[in-house]
Amino acid sequence: MRNRLLATLSIVLLALAITGCGSTASQEQVAPTAPTTQDATPVAADQLKVIATTTIVGDVVRNVGGEAIDLTVLLPIGADPHGFEPAPADIAAVNSADLVFINGLELEHFLEPLLENAGGGAPIIAVSDGITPIDGTEEHEEDTSHADEDDHGGNDPHTWTDPNNVMVWVDNIQQTLSQLDPANEQSYAANATAYKAELQTLDGWIRGQVSRVSEDNRKLVTDHAVFGYFANQYGFEQTGAVIPGYSTLSEPSAQDVARLEDTLRSFGVRAIFVGNTINEALAQRVADDLAIQLVQIYTGSLSAADGPAASYLDYMRYNTEAIVNALQ
Repeated sequence: MRNRLLATLSIVLLALAITGCGSTASQEQVAPTAPTTQDATPVAADQLKVIATTTIVGDVVRNVGGEAIDLTVLLPIGADPHGFEPAPADIAAVNSADLVFINGLELEHFLEPLLENAGGGAPIIAVSDGITPIDGTEEHEEDTSHADEDDHGGNDPHTWTDPNNVMVWVDNIQQTLSQLDPANEQSYAANATAYKAELQTLDGWIRGQVSRVSEDNRKLVTDHAVFGYFANQYGFEQTGAVIPGYSTLSEPSAQDVARLEDTLRSFGVRAIFVGNTINEALAQRVADDLAIQLVQIYTGSLSAADGPAASYLDYMRYNTEAIVNALQ
């Protein structure tokens, strides 16, 4: 058994080294439409072994699954989903899992070789299935050379910045867990109902906070294009991103930076919002050039348990307050 596991890990690591970020697997290959799990056999064990890719996905899964699941989150706190590299322990965890939840929309592009080759046969469910994605092609009309646009298929994967989308996540998670573990179906349903009520309250609170910002000042500039869904839902304009595209791995050219600074001057932007998972040096340079403030927010990861964004609800409250206080 030990030799077979070592052989499996070696094969998967070789596949990761060969394919890297150049994998072209489609969303349908990586994540069957949630919650389609008819090929999976219901699990009779006391707890489902569940994997979630990011801390944000993991927190929502935990709220629905509760104590009925044994949850492992692959990415550590503070890790950038765009550039995380899985370790052998991650491969072993996926290999032994009953179920894997991913964000979808190619956010976990780097994990495709792991998820496809780790074995174990666990269903891979994209919690963002059923959400109408924002088409990102308009973000790149002037410059289509950035590889990350292809990585995400032209769509913005950051669906969680709108809590109304996370309600769709909850439905997908609840239905999938119930199909695999019907003995706890009522518990999953009750947890989902309670959590969706909290999300609805959060949505109303955000609208009240945003009302404090005049429409003229509702312009968002971030380190990368992460707040498209938030902007669409709450009446903001995502004016620009210091890093072009949707990935923190993109490298802006001098022309990109100059064009962004010209745009920000013309719009009278008051602040640049920088995520907790990147080096903020480039954003600071732009902020200094324009004499505007640099505001830290949380993007692809929650904070530590003792931090201000330890849960998804706290994450959204923290970011909303940071945005409103900087722009009002």
